Amino acid sequence: MGGADAAQVPTSFGRELRACLRCRLIKTYDQFYKNGCENCPFFNMDQENERLLDCTTASFTGLISSMDPSNSWAARWLRISKFVPGCYALSVTGELSEELQNLCEDNNIKYVPR
Repeated sequence: MGGADAAQVPTSFGRELRACLRCRLIKTYDQFYKNGCENCPFFNMDQENERLLDCTTASFTGLISSMDPSNSWAARWLRISKFVPGCYALSVTGELSEELQNLCEDNNIKYVPR
C-alpha cells in the first residue's frame, strides 16, 4: 500500500506523537511533516501543515509495533496487515472530514472510521 519498505519509528514518545486517522500509523509531528504517511501518501501531509493536522490526531490509545504485518495475527486482527511495518495506535479518537474521506474514495482506498 505504502511507497516505503517501512515507516519511520517515532524518534520520541512524548506529547508530540500523532496517529494517522486512516491507518493509525504513529510518528512525531515533525516526522509526518517531513515525510508524510507511508501508508497514505495521497494525503500529502508533508506538503501542507493544515492537512497534517486534519489527517492525524494526538488522541489515541495503545501502541503496537509490527515488523512483519503481513505475517502477524495481531496485525490481521487490528486490520493493519497490508500496511508497512511500523508503530500503530490500537485505536484513535476522531474521523477524517468528508473532504478527506472523498479523497480516499478518489484513490480507491477504503476508509473505515476506527
